Amino acid sequence: QVQLVESGGGMVQAGGSLKLSCAASGRALGSYPMGWFRQAPGKEREFVATISGSGSSTYYAASVKGRFTMSRDNAKNTFYLRMNSLKPEDTAVYYCAAGNFFSTTAHDYDAWGQGTQVTVSS
Repeated sequence: QVQLVESGGGMVQAGGSLKLSCAASGRALGSYPMGWFRQAPGKEREFVATISGSGSSTYYAASVKGRFTMSRDNAKNTFYLRMNSLKPEDTAVYYCAAGNFFSTTAHDYDAWGQGTQVTVSS
């Protein structure tokens, strides 16, 4: 059973940057697609980004494309979400997830972290 732990969240002003990390234990994730999702208060959980097992392919939600970058370090069993040019509408709890498919759908991910809060002030 894989365990995922996010870190790096916090409060930042609009236009600022944060880098989220997700450390995995219990299973080597080198061949598994990984994803980031977020959930704002009163809203459904939404897809943010995904990366293939090799790290050669990434895909982003339109709302973050060009501002967020997902990467992975399989040797450290850790993956990352670099967030630049943050906006107040990026405020949410961010979750990392491990899945079996390179997918934008939460149902395709079977292991989730506990979430880390990102708050962007205007």
